[in-house]
Amino acid sequence: MQSQSKANQPIIAQLGHPVLRKKAELVDDILSDECQNLIEEMMLAVEKANGVGLAAPQIYQSLQLFIMCSKPSVRYPTAPTMRPTAIINPEIIEVSDELEKGWEGCLSVPSMRGLVPRHKRISVRYYDQNAQMHTRVFDDFIARIFQHELDHLNGLTFIDRLESPRDLVSESYWYEHIANKQRI
Repeated sequence: MQSQSKANQPIIAQLGHPVLRKKAELVDDILSDECQNLIEEMMLAVEKANGVGLAAPQIYQSLQLFIMCSKPSVRYPTAPTMRPTAIINPEIIEVSDELEKGWEGCLSVPSMRGLVPRHKRISVRYYDQNAQMHTRVFDDFIARIFQHELDHLNGLTFIDRLESPRDLVSESYWYEHIANKQRI
């Protein structure tokens, strides 16, 4: 379960790398040292990158594991704060009929932002890093993070969810013309 790294810095897989298009495998032994070390490595990587989430395929591990760690940052100034959480072998149980378009970026798709439709509310099931099962309901931005990261586990990126190529903009344009005028 070792990710590729340079000088102990995790390298984020970039759009085009085959690992981002594979369906990830279930994690068999959550409590193994390998899995626990991977979780710690991912927590550090997402923090250093100012992300709100990171999926194992993004660090070259095709496993059903992601980190959610919403907090305000340069990339998402109005994000709600949540404790960093490892989400393992996740599934969506139920979704709201209501979809909401919102701006997303991705550490694997640098310099781009897209206006992506997502379910506003979702009911989910997953295991945490202590191998405890949770059933939760997420809404709004947290539901968006979960859906975005789950897509990575299914070989998708936010670009695959765009309704139109016109919903894709450069991140510099987004910061200059959109970010300060809308709730992110």
